[in-house]
Amino acid sequence: MSLTPVTLASQSSARQMILKNAGVLFEAVSPGVDEDTAKAGLLAEDVTPRDVADALAEMKAVKVSTKRQGLVIGADQTLDLKGRLIDKAGSLDEARARLLELRGTTHKLHSAVVVARDGRPIWRIVESAKLSVRPFSDAWLDRYIERRGEALLWSVGCYELESEGVQLFDKIEGDYFTILGLPLVGLLDFLRLHGALTV
Repeated sequence: MSLTPVTLASQSSARQMILKNAGVLFEAVSPGVDEDTAKAGLLAEDVTPRDVADALAEMKAVKVSTKRQGLVIGADQTLDLKGRLIDKAGSLDEARARLLELRGTTHKLHSAVVVARDGRPIWRIVESAKLSVRPFSDAWLDRYIERRGEALLWSVGCYELESEGVQLFDKIEGDYFTILGLPLVGLLDFLRLHGALTV
C-alpha cells in the first residue's frame, strides 16, 4: 500500500530535520506567503500572538495544498512577550538588544501546525511553551553572541534551545518540539490516521 504524499510548506531547516528524524517521508517547498504583510494585517486587527501563528500556518498550508496532492503541513511560531509579538532580529545588534529585553523575564512560544488538503484546512494544533530567561551577565551575552554569530538570527528568540542557547534559561515549561517550532506527537498521530505513516 502506498503512503499518502506529504508536503511541508516550509523552507525551515529545523522543521525539515524534525520530520526527517521522525521518519516522515515528505517534500519541502516554499509556501510563497508574504509573511510580513500578512502579519502586519493581523496585528492591525489586534489578533493575539497565538492566533497570528495559527493564521500564518493555515495560509501556508492552504496555499500550497491548491497545487499539491495529498497532505500539506503548514507551520508557524510566534514569540509572545507579555502579549506583544516579537519579530526575528535583523542583525546581531538587534539580537543583542532582543536578548537583553528577554533577560530576567518569562515569555511564551506559540507553535501552530495546520494540515490542508485540496485548498482547505482539515486539522490544526497550537501548542505553547513558557520559557524563563535567567539574569545572565553582559559579559556572558557578548561571548555567546561572538560564538553563535549569524545563527542567532534564524530563530525569533535569538537562541537555539537544541544547542548552547539552553544556557539562557532557568525554567522551561512545555514540549520540546513545540519550542523547536513543530508540535510533533499530535501531528504524527494525524499522519498515521490519514495513511501518511504506517501503523
